[in-house]
Amino acid sequence: MRFISLQENLKRGLNIVGHVTSKNINLPILNNILIKSENGNIEFISTNLEIGITHQLRGKIEVDGEFTVDSKLITEYVSLLNGKDNVKLEEKDNELKLECGNYKTKIKGEAAKDFPLIPTIPKDDYCEVGIEDFKKALNSVIFAVSSSENRLELSGVLFYFNKNKLSLAATDSYRLAERVLEIKNNLKEDEYKVIVPAKTIQEFLRVLNNFDNQIKQGDEGMVRIYLSDNQILFNVDSVDLISRLINGHYPDYKQIVPVSHQTEMIVDKAELIRAVKATSLFSKTGINDIALFFSKDKILISAFSGQSGESKVELEAELTGTNNEITINYRYLLDGLNNIEGSRVIIDIVNSNTPCLIKSELDTNYLYIVMPIKQ
Repeated sequence: MRFISLQENLKRGLNIVGHVTSKNINLPILNNILIKSENGNIEFISTNLEIGITHQLRGKIEVDGEFTVDSKLITEYVSLLNGKDNVKLEEKDNELKLECGNYKTKIKGEAAKDFPLIPTIPKDDYCEVGIEDFKKALNSVIFAVSSSENRLELSGVLFYFNKNKLSLAATDSYRLAERVLEIKNNLKEDEYKVIVPAKTIQEFLRVLNNFDNQIKQGDEGMVRIYLSDNQILFNVDSVDLISRLINGHYPDYKQIVPVSHQTEMIVDKAELIRAVKATSLFSKTGINDIALFFSKDKILISAFSGQSGESKVELEAELTGTNNEITINYRYLLDGLNNIEGSRVIIDIVNSNTPCLIKSELDTNYLYIVMPIKQ
């Protein structure tokens, strides 16, 4: 194997695929990146057996071949080379030789024959969504995924494909986030429901961040999603990320979405965030409780702690319905507020024992629910 590529192309490619490699005592080759040049393509490939990433990069192939080297070592080395120079890579005698200007090195590696095969998915069944829309949607739900392994289905994000709509939902039983997207659908069935592991979502978001300011509008500005029975494949530009799906039935979260309310409050988002942060300094440690009191033309945010004292902040607001109150976890509230677009938010509640619904005054495609802390 022998090829030449720009240092900046190598560096970006290694950053894209290198993060998914894993320390595995039983299968040390998973620490490595597979470098492959054949049929006019140069590919970097990595896997941890749950997620696999393939990245095609630009370069000039002189000899076809494949080889694996330690991911961390080659990534750190290439990042220190001159970004304006070409890098020549050549596999010889179980070593990868790199030459770049006055830098020359040899990295010991392993034969590619022992590297695990990356699964494939037929690419005739897919949907498309804009990169920026998809990135924003993933960020607006991923934080609500459960970190507990007691209920495996809650450790992922629900993808509900329904004709030209994609609904993303995540919950940890204490709060719920849902975002609905418009998609270009070429899936064989009108309706699909799959659960994508949170680690896969986080990895794909990291991949998308590598394409900031480099993806053009048009075909290159789209994410293409392919499905099979137990795998999902995300494609963007030169990168394919494939992952296993979580087996299980996602709970019918629509049952907890309030369909009516006794009180609706509209309040300035920035002022509410600042008030919640100030008040939260006096919440009880480990409980993170703050109380919201809704009354005519105002909302009162308060917290009390026997150790630190108490705080109250009163904000102007628009109330429809009856006076009301609710106690919730301020961390959960801030997570939702930080992902809601627009300058004003709507808060709907029935009473102190039912979920609190938070949404944007302008954006109807995102909703966030927080369960109350029952006194």
